[in-house]
Amino acid sequence: MAENKGKFYMTTAIAYTSGKPHIGNTYEIILADAIARYKRAEGYDVYFQTGTDEHGQKIQEKAEAADISPKEFVDQVSGEVKRIWDLVNSSYDNFVRTTDEDHEKCVKKIFKKLYDQGDIYKGSYEGMYCTPCESFWTESQLVDGKCPDCGREVQPAKEEAYFFRMSKYADRLIEHINTHPEFIQPESRKNEMMNNFLLPGLQDLCVSRTSFKWGIPVDFDPGHVVYVWLDALTNYITFCGYDPDGNHDEHYKKFWPADVHLIGKDIIRFHTIYWPIFLMALGEPLPKQVFGHPWLLVGDGKMSKSLGNLISPAQLFDPANSVRGATSKAGAKGVAKAGKSAPPKSLLERTWPVDVCRLWVAASDYTSDMSLGLTQLLKIQEI
Repeated sequence: MAENKGKFYMTTAIAYTSGKPHIGNTYEIILADAIARYKRAEGYDVYFQTGTDEHGQKIQEKAEAADISPKEFVDQVSGEVKRIWDLVNSSYDNFVRTTDEDHEKCVKKIFKKLYDQGDIYKGSYEGMYCTPCESFWTESQLVDGKCPDCGREVQPAKEEAYFFRMSKYADRLIEHINTHPEFIQPESRKNEMMNNFLLPGLQDLCVSRTSFKWGIPVDFDPGHVVYVWLDALTNYITFCGYDPDGNHDEHYKKFWPADVHLIGKDIIRFHTIYWPIFLMALGEPLPKQVFGHPWLLVGDGKMSKSLGNLISPAQLFDPANSVRGATSKAGAKGVAKAGKSAPPKSLLERTWPVDVCRLWVAASDYTSDMSLGLTQLLKIQEI
């Protein structure tokens, strides 16, 4: 047995339940699983957390369109996410859901704590809003008048809201990033956050909404629900045993701070600016590293639910055709040989062994965008 080298806490982003997972999400869970398995083999006591993000305007609208309640909608999608994570043999220790009652109670306490200490204040918002990304933008941040993240149309929005004083902690975060070069990886992600957001100056962040109801209510102002990022990001501590009153359980004392948050590069801003500032305000240590992995491309663009260009894992994987547990290289090649008799002409003409896809992830470049194509999988299947 390997020597115990101490704790290792890693997370994926929690998958947003506005729609079923795609292979871009699946890439992340497979990559995280490979890291977790490696760390366990090295002798670390690993805690590996993943799960689903289940509140927000987009989910409320999708549920209304399906003529079911938001809770019924997220139950279905979260169940499918968990099914896929299990299908690809991910070895997570905790699959969390932000509709969990204990998480919701903790978020309410966090919001009240930040309000009581003056970090959150009440105001009103007027600007442009992208519903698919659930993001507010100023006119200067738009690209050709559209959302800079997904390229879709934005709509004017005006509503009463609570705001977090981001600028109060900006200098402290800049100092932390400069003195901890490992905090944001790869290096290119750090440069983007510094040059595009931190150095130009942070605007205060909207942390509540009144224009929809599917969210965690603000206890002391029930017309408001907690805006999705304060709810979602805090999952990394609420499910680890954090208590806003300081009575943290032993699991939290052992595993926090996280060693790695593994996330897609499109949400790096939320995890390297908003999240560490929330933690500073709460008086908690920052995660040791946030790693923004690249995108899986479809043509020249990323794959995402917002863009509607998804490839489902169910289209790609054959759960019955797995080389996991093969005792030799020859055993693994036995699966490949079966596919050689009729070579597929396109990626989705056939399903692929789960472990072929796992091996492709393991062999990929974790810093550059990539396309998942027929050639790559056929090559991997020869291993």
